Amino acid sequence: MSVVRLLPRQPVQGEIVDIATDKSMSHRAAILSLLCSKPSRVRGFLRAEDTLHTLQIAKNLGLGVQEKDDELILTPPKGIVEPSCILDCGNAGTAMRLFCGLLAGAQGSFFVLDGDCYLRARPMQRVITPLSQMGAQIWGRKGDSCAPLAVRGGALRATNYRSPVASAQVKSAFVLAALRANGECEFVEPEPSRDHTERMLQAMGATLSCDRGMLRIVPLESPLEPLDIAIPSDPSSAFFFAVAAAIVPDSEIVLRNVLLNPTRIEAYQILRKMGAQISFHAIPNAYDDVGDIHIRYGGQLAAVDVSERIAWLIDEIPALAVAMACAKGKSRLTGAKELRVKETDRIAAVATNLRACGISVHELPDGFEIDGGRVQAATCDSFGDHRIAMSFAILGLLVPMTITDSGAMAVSFPTFLNLLSRFSMIEES
Repeated sequence: MSVVRLLPRQPVQGEIVDIATDKSMSHRAAILSLLCSKPSRVRGFLRAEDTLHTLQIAKNLGLGVQEKDDELILTPPKGIVEPSCILDCGNAGTAMRLFCGLLAGAQGSFFVLDGDCYLRARPMQRVITPLSQMGAQIWGRKGDSCAPLAVRGGALRATNYRSPVASAQVKSAFVLAALRANGECEFVEPEPSRDHTERMLQAMGATLSCDRGMLRIVPLESPLEPLDIAIPSDPSSAFFFAVAAAIVPDSEIVLRNVLLNPTRIEAYQILRKMGAQISFHAIPNAYDDVGDIHIRYGGQLAAVDVSERIAWLIDEIPALAVAMACAKGKSRLTGAKELRVKETDRIAAVATNLRACGISVHELPDGFEIDGGRVQAATCDSFGDHRIAMSFAILGLLVPMTITDSGAMAVSFPTFLNLLSRFSMIEES
């Protein structure tokens, strides 16, 4: 098991230009290129464990992949190929759920999707239910709710579905299947979730529209236009450094070329509400909002109550909890029951690690209450979760920290420790 030890060294200052590129857009670039008739050109594809699993699955389905410097040329097959191997999603829930939607309409073909022990424990019924209503044939463990999953592609019917959860993965799986249905489909969720799939599909010529929270999807009559995209930096990955600048005195950083989609920067808005000095500077981009983020330490953070737009900050909550631990007063976050079924139970993981750091935490069914204070040196467990590992590594900029099972960071941000070493003394073993 990999272990990393961190010691404070200096404030977080300067420009950070080499943050991991966006994981969500990288997943979708590989998947959506399968629906084109011409090669797509993708620059800055994230080379992390999750996204490389997605790319390999796309190759198993017939996608041609040519690497040229930092550019991938993705050549689609004439039709999705039925593979002879199991499609290994690794730890990537996005891959498993989105491929379920894509493959459900691949008529006459059979597929098996599997993953690691953590992914096998994650719930897939939330995707299987709407797809089954469309006529998809999907089987799995525990009453067709857990991987491995078997998918037999077939004809799909037009369906209107009201999702009980706000989830970009559920919505995206539905949209990908709806593109091959026999009529217009509609999707409604309790609150808006992240919208990368819709934005990218619209830029590629698909017909989607959203009116009063109802997403309408028109089936494809012809292949999508190919992508020609430079993937920006991932705001979820960049957020670790935003929290670092917000909690370490005398810090000031600029995060360059970051995705600024409004559904992806809600955590920055919360951090600004707590007292961090944050500004955004947009740059025109064809596929989404992109630009720079300037963060400066503004004194000790203030406690905050968070209960809205949880779907917009679900990935950043562990790092946000670290900021709450450093704030003055009691912070409260609710409405995040989804955290219980991520790579690990992130609510329990956050509470366990913060207590190890000397912080008082009251665990709620759908969140937590955190009494901010002075964090203490500690040993924290990643629980095999990349975001837990990186969130608590940030505290190593304030006090000595040890993170066990630190290799999980490579799932989404392989260069994280290298960047963090600019501001912290790091020993790996």
